[in-house]
Amino acid sequence: MKRKSYQRKQKRVKRTRKALTLFVAFASAIIVAFVAIRIYVQLAGAPPLTVPKASIFLDESENHIGDHFTSERRYWVDLDEMSPYLKTAVVAVEDKDFYEHNGFDFSRIAGAILVDIKAGSKVQGASTITQQYARNLYLTHEKSWTRKLNEALYAYRLEVFYDKDEILEGYLNTVYYGHGMYGVEAASRYYFSKSASDLTLAEAAMLTGVPKGPSLYSPIVNFEKATNRQHVILSLMAEQGVITEAEKTRAQQEQIVLKNDKWVAAKSVAPYFLDVAWQEASELLKSKNLDISEGGWTIQTTLNRAHQKAAEEAVADNMPDTDLQAAFVSMESNTGAVTALVGGRDYAASSFNRVTQAKRQPGSTIKPILYAAALENGYTPLTFLDVKETTFTYDKGRKTYAPKNVNGKFADHDMSMAQAIAISDNIYAVKTLEDIGFKTFHEMASRFDVNVGTEDNLSTALGTAETTLYQMTNAYNILASQGQKIAPTTIVSIKDADGNIIYENKEVEKATEPVLSKKDAYILTEMMTGMFDPVFSDYSPATGIAIRSRMTHTYAAKSGSTNSDQWLIGYTPNLTAGVWNGYDQGKNLSAKEDMAATKQIWIDFMETVNSGTKNQDFTKPKGVKGVVVDIETGKLASDACPKQRLVYLNSEDVPTEKCSNFDVLDSSTWGEIWNMLPFSLFKGDNKNEQ
Repeated sequence: MKRKSYQRKQKRVKRTRKALTLFVAFASAIIVAFVAIRIYVQLAGAPPLTVPKASIFLDESENHIGDHFTSERRYWVDLDEMSPYLKTAVVAVEDKDFYEHNGFDFSRIAGAILVDIKAGSKVQGASTITQQYARNLYLTHEKSWTRKLNEALYAYRLEVFYDKDEILEGYLNTVYYGHGMYGVEAASRYYFSKSASDLTLAEAAMLTGVPKGPSLYSPIVNFEKATNRQHVILSLMAEQGVITEAEKTRAQQEQIVLKNDKWVAAKSVAPYFLDVAWQEASELLKSKNLDISEGGWTIQTTLNRAHQKAAEEAVADNMPDTDLQAAFVSMESNTGAVTALVGGRDYAASSFNRVTQAKRQPGSTIKPILYAAALENGYTPLTFLDVKETTFTYDKGRKTYAPKNVNGKFADHDMSMAQAIAISDNIYAVKTLEDIGFKTFHEMASRFDVNVGTEDNLSTALGTAETTLYQMTNAYNILASQGQKIAPTTIVSIKDADGNIIYENKEVEKATEPVLSKKDAYILTEMMTGMFDPVFSDYSPATGIAIRSRMTHTYAAKSGSTNSDQWLIGYTPNLTAGVWNGYDQGKNLSAKEDMAATKQIWIDFMETVNSGTKNQDFTKPKGVKGVVVDIETGKLASDACPKQRLVYLNSEDVPTEKCSNFDVLDSSTWGEIWNMLPFSLFKGDNKNEQ
């Protein structure tokens, strides 16, 4: 009996020792595992917290006008820039012990494991905020034990290297709120059209309820379910003592106003402009060895909202009901700042930017560049050429060219440069190119950054080499800036995600050598005001007569046309605007409404943005003198010559001879001669007549 008792006792001792050994082994394994994990975590270091961030666009007045995303719509904001209600609401509903645990809530995990075992699958989660943040940053939402193990490892690393507020801030900036919105700032702007810092308790609670099921609890998808979820969250907050019962009641009674329509409208501001700004910002950052795809940039642009609105309305109001396309751009003359840009009729239908990407023949808008070269080579506004119908021979007689004017007619008299540019005479332009030479023209075009081709072809005088509206408008902007080298820009400054200024365009640096002298730029500018003056009309009217009645300011401009393109580019002393119309596939323009849109768009814009401002004349430099001349002869005007106009020339080019209109068949001419004769010779005759 004693032996059996002893044996039982020994068995118990053996079982106890075995259990103790297993326990020690298990505990040792756990300790070793924790030590190994800790060593791994220390060796692995802090996991990166970088996530795709939105880059924000601001207009010239620092108002938000758009954003650019890599793959997710997200704005990163600091925890102290969020409404305090968001922090308390999220902790209350997602992880009430967040500030007490070390990344894991073991009681919730145990409960979830029991539920999963009973169900035979992974059906219930027990993730803390830290675990959810780890999943948002590094993992997928797959329901598996492997993913859960990786999630735990990442969560532990986060807890080791980051404090609780950093983790909470990261979570609130990465959680998905539906409709493509990641993070509280993007969601707050989307649902309520306000920053996350301005959310009320009611709004914060409603927003907090969305991530549980964005397709169910989005207030836009189902406002009733979203409201019910909001009330649950408010009750939890009250139970946990983070808000009072009175606060809960007020929040539940608050009328929630969704403003999603404002977000939809705001995101469509000047999309073509923003594309150009993004590209320019990308190049600026690249020059500093930075990658714009990192995101988080704040890009202040040169966009003037009033100018953009005027441009968009001018295009919308004047385009015919056809497939005709439009492009528009405006620039400040002294800075090159692009104030408005419309790259087409509908960005949603086509993001192809017809301002910067479409290369078209500029037609007669190239002529001011040609005449700038002529002014440097002895021409003046009063240089007369024979402009009758002409067939040109060039390239050592191997080529001929017979240009036509737009209406098929030709002048029957010599014509000055001032008149030729006003009515856009083509013979004058080709003869000028023939005279000054291709090399001179090409060099001038290069100075203006305009493409006129590389071939020696007389047709280039009429704008047959393709270029963009952006390049042509910038060339005219150089004239508006008195010949100074001005490059167009859409960027004022760029800041990184931490608010550091990476680039700042404080002021435009003028070129040490101007593109054109101030005198020649002014003389050319004054000639370009002639397109609106009927005194220059001849076999063809001055090209801007159709919109002259609408002008309240002084404008210098030039139009251009080809079979498939219509252009008008012009400027005041402060602002240059360019318009192009045509079909994307180069279809010929034939309908009157197709050809009328360009000038109407241009004058609509210019008159709108200049409304209420004082008219400004172009600044006349020293060495230039204005004289009234006879248009047909170029001589100083007199009462005998009715077609008179103020013309500006270099002081040494001012004519000295007065015009006289002598015609043997004109009785008034003989009357003037009669009155000039000595009276005494006809005294007797006069008496007899009396």
